Amino acid sequence: MPINPDAVGTEGGPVKRSWASKDALLYAVGVGAGTDELPFTTENTKDTPQKVLPTFAVIIGGGGVPMDKVGSFNPALMVHGEQGIELFDEIPADGEIESVGKCTGIYDKGSAAVLAFESTSTNVATGKPLLKTRMSLFCRGEGGWGGDRGPSEKLEFPDRDPDNQVTYKTREDQALTYRLSGDRNPLHSDPSFSAMGGFDTPILHGLCTWGFTGRALLHALCDGDPSRFKSMHSRFSRPVIPGDELCVSMWVDGNQALFRTTNQDGLPVIDQGLFTFS
Repeated sequence: MPINPDAVGTEGGPVKRSWASKDALLYAVGVGAGTDELPFTTENTKDTPQKVLPTFAVIIGGGGVPMDKVGSFNPALMVHGEQGIELFDEIPADGEIESVGKCTGIYDKGSAAVLAFESTSTNVATGKPLLKTRMSLFCRGEGGWGGDRGPSEKLEFPDRDPDNQVTYKTREDQALTYRLSGDRNPLHSDPSFSAMGGFDTPILHGLCTWGFTGRALLHALCDGDPSRFKSMHSRFSRPVIPGDELCVSMWVDGNQALFRTTNQDGLPVIDQGLFTFS
C-alpha cells in the first residue's frame, strides 16, 4: 500500500535489545576511532576502562517504531533525513534496553514523503530511562497526496568563524566496517544497488558520517567524556563517498553548540546541527 498518513501517533513495541562489549568496540572502529581513542576501541588496556561512544545510541536505540503501519516505499529511493539522540545516562559497555517507539509525523514534500519517528529506551538493569532517539526518513517518489509539508524552521548560524573545527578522513572501505554494526543496506556496498538509487558508487551510511561528527563534538567540547554528552540533532544534506574528508565546525554558546559537517569541497553533508553538553 502507499504511504499512510493516518499512521501518525501510532505506537510500537516494547522491543528489547541487548549488546556486548564487542558491539560497542566494533561501532567505534566503524565510525573511525583508532589507536588514539583506546577507551572506546579496547576493553583491556591498562588503567583504561572501556567507554562507549554516545552516538552508539543510534545502533541500540530506535526500537519499537511502527514501521509496518506507515505504508510502503522503495528502499532504494529512501535516504536518511534527520537524526537526533538524547542521553539520560552514560551508555554501559554491555547491557539491555527496552524501547517503545511511535510515528510522530508524516509529511508531504510533493516529490517525496518524510516519515518521522521517536523511540524511548529504558535500561532493563536499572529500570531508568537511558536514551531517546529521533529520526526522519526522506522517501523519494512517495509524496503528492496534498498533505502537511511539515515544519520549516531553520537554525541561524553566527556570521563568524567557528570556535572549533575537527577534520577526519574516512577510509575507502569505511562502509564495509560500519555495516557490521547492523545496517546491511546494499546501497552502501553493492554498486549495482546504489546505481538503482541514482548513485555512481556505494555511499557511506549517513549514520556513519553522523558518528564521525559525534566523535568530533565529544572530543572538542566534552574532553572525551561521554557523561558530558547530552543531546545531538542534525539534518543530512548530501551523501558522503567512502574516502571523503569530513570537517566538523562548531559555534559554541554556553552549554550548547551549533555544528555543521562539510566534505573536502566545502559542501555541507550534515547541517542544522544542535548539540548540548555539560
